[in-house]
Amino acid sequence: MIEGKTTGLKASQINALERIYRRKLPAGELITTELARYLTELSHEIQRQLGLIIDRSGSIRYVIVGDNREIVIPDLSGYSLGRSGLRGLRCVHTHLKQDPLSRDDLTDLELLRLDLMAVIGVREDGLPGRLEYAHLLPTAEKAQIETVVLGDFYQLDLDYSAFIQSLDQQMERVSAETVDLSDGRERALLISVPRGNRQQAEDSMDELEELARTTDLAVIDKVIQRPRKLNPRFLVGEGKLREIVISALQRRATLLIFDQDLTPNQVRSISEVTEIKVIDRTQLILDIFAKRAQSRDGKVQVELAQLKYILPRLAGKGTAMSRLMGGIGGRGPGETKLEIDRRRIRDKIRRLEKQLDSLGRGRLQRRQKRVRAGLPIISIVGYTNAGKSTLLNAMTQSEVFTENLLFATLDTSSRRLRFPLDREVIITYTVGFIRDLPKSLLGAFKATLEELEDADLLLHLVDLSNPRFNEQIESVDKILEGLDLGTRQRLLVFNKIDQVDPHEVQHLCRRYQAIPLTAFDRNSFQPLLDELQRRFWSEEEGGSGST
Repeated sequence: MIEGKTTGLKASQINALERIYRRKLPAGELITTELARYLTELSHEIQRQLGLIIDRSGSIRYVIVGDNREIVIPDLSGYSLGRSGLRGLRCVHTHLKQDPLSRDDLTDLELLRLDLMAVIGVREDGLPGRLEYAHLLPTAEKAQIETVVLGDFYQLDLDYSAFIQSLDQQMERVSAETVDLSDGRERALLISVPRGNRQQAEDSMDELEELARTTDLAVIDKVIQRPRKLNPRFLVGEGKLREIVISALQRRATLLIFDQDLTPNQVRSISEVTEIKVIDRTQLILDIFAKRAQSRDGKVQVELAQLKYILPRLAGKGTAMSRLMGGIGGRGPGETKLEIDRRRIRDKIRRLEKQLDSLGRGRLQRRQKRVRAGLPIISIVGYTNAGKSTLLNAMTQSEVFTENLLFATLDTSSRRLRFPLDREVIITYTVGFIRDLPKSLLGAFKATLEELEDADLLLHLVDLSNPRFNEQIESVDKILEGLDLGTRQRLLVFNKIDQVDPHEVQHLCRRYQAIPLTAFDRNSFQPLLDELQRRFWSEEEGGSGST
């Protein structure tokens, strides 16, 4: 295939390029003397750089026509990386002034994981001159490059087949020592470009790592970059982005996850630098939601949120979208995102919104029925993984799914809690909150969060063992304010007190006016039950609660 700037070439010159494309090299040759001479003479004639992408069998996959300064290598994502981490392709191209390998040449070698990058200088008479080639070294950490320089192309004496076989084996051995290739999970590199202070950035990255663990990703590293000025195209500087991508490739990452929300243009720009999939925090959360949603309401809401997320990201480079929507970050709507167009997505969004309205009427009827029953309604709210499901199960002897993961449960559940003298309350709980919860997610789960509007009391459960519990309290308060629930009656409850020093628990409970308990220990519930009785049936003094 001929790629690049063929405009202005004569028919005879294009025919010459096609003849090059049809050639096949012997497996042991980096490039034959005859082909090198043919290439440099044609390059000298048209005064443009020419390049070849050659596979290990010697087949020429691309003939690239550049200008007098550079060639642009086409998208090679169709050629996957081998177990060694190399792509099985080499690039050989000309330099009109016999210049050495450029920084861009070496960057392409690293970014594209080529077997080898070679440049043949074009002498004034059009014959091959200086030869320089470079290849990656088998190292576990930062990528290293070895360069070989020959003053004359005709000095080349390299058994390319034996060379690449040896390099491939060494690369595979080093890779096997550092990467568990039998682990089928995707390998993620987490990236943050924060605006706040370092501590806030590290806390947010810890949470992003926990989100990645929730969706069964293997996190290979975390990178926090604080540029003086945010790059509107790449978020980080282009040079820094290339360093990050090269490091990710060296460590066999399959996914880059940004802690900050990326604009559609940023996703496309970053995807043009690398074929590694690129997602942001919002898309990771959407992926978790798609995996965890069980009810019809939840599934519809997740699909609606995903389609609204995808819609502005459909324009631009198709291959970038195909990488964006595969695997992690691509669960949910079952249609192929690359082919679906904007009109069909908008049509489906409208259908889902109508479906949600219909489901909402059913929810409203159920809620009205509860209100007419005259029973007090308590809604458990809190940060994700605070222990809401565990508390609900323990208080009502039910079996709502629980797991030590963020967003382990998404669907609303309601249970009855019986007190003495045939007193009852209804306890409900909804999806957990998280810092900087995107508005698109809040909008998607508006129907679920409507449950909170009927609550007579919001029971705000807090994981006291979390070192950032105070920030989590503030995040939940902020979200409740955004839902116009800031004035609703609230009761603060500290969970997991068994993991905190008792004296510290007493001090914090006084400071925050909170009730302590351990959700796994029903014997610790009495102060909470007493407080609920006092709030709903003030004429009842003392007494003991019963579940």
